Amino acid sequence: MTARPSLQQEIESAFELPAERLGSEARASFDRFLGALERGEVRAAEPMSGGWQVNAWVKKGILLGFRLGRVVAAEDAGPLRFFDKDTFLPRRLALADKVRVVPGGTAIRSGAHVAPGVVLMPPSYVNVGAYLGEGTMVDSHALVGSCAQIGQHVHLSAAAQIGGVLEPVGALPVIIEDEVLVGGNCGVYEGTIVGRRAVLGAGVILTGGITVYDVVKGCTYRRTPGAPLRIPEGAVVVPGSRRLGGEFAESHGLSLAAPVIVKYRDQKTDASAALEDALR
Repeated sequence: MTARPSLQQEIESAFELPAERLGSEARASFDRFLGALERGEVRAAEPMSGGWQVNAWVKKGILLGFRLGRVVAAEDAGPLRFFDKDTFLPRRLALADKVRVVPGGTAIRSGAHVAPGVVLMPPSYVNVGAYLGEGTMVDSHALVGSCAQIGQHVHLSAAAQIGGVLEPVGALPVIIEDEVLVGGNCGVYEGTIVGRRAVLGAGVILTGGITVYDVVKGCTYRRTPGAPLRIPEGAVVVPGSRRLGGEFAESHGLSLAAPVIVKYRDQKTDASAALEDALR
């Protein structure tokens, strides 16, 4: 997926300008950029052969929007009042977008792509630059952070937190690939990639500094200087712990959280992870 070169060039040129030189031309370029984000024509990261590519210029465009925007009152937000940059006020969907937003306090920020068939339960929040693929469900109290990339037919369960990132502009955002189930109260942060059809059991926390233990294959996974933490396709991950060494730690029975891959997805897992058609 490639944007028109002129748009990328306009955004990168405007990004380099000092604030006092940003005028109507930069704002017009940003408005076109925002529309492309919402249509899914440009993305902060996109799948490529063998992995994912970060589009740093897209993050530059979002950061440009913060510099261009001025704080205004969101007068059409119901009985409550909010004050935010006018470049990133809440996105207004139409029935033609074919997205279900259940009443109860959900907000989608401008610049987020929400594909047809997505279901958003209240209250959930989708931040700028996020990408939600077709048929995905975002459950109550779930957060989709800035620039997070969520695939098709993903289920983000209640209170799941998908971390966001804008800076540094070259940093990989959190990526949840197609058909993943993220259990309740999970947290996925710091550019972690969760491979297709993986299952994260309730309460799993994945960060850039954590080690994941695969008891099926007898190996470990962690972030390296050249690659993010990646959960293998179809892995079923549950919260675990590992004992800390040393006299003090052992005398106090201390341990650290350690996500554990206990199996790989099978028919039984598919049945328990399936979304009910009736919910749609």
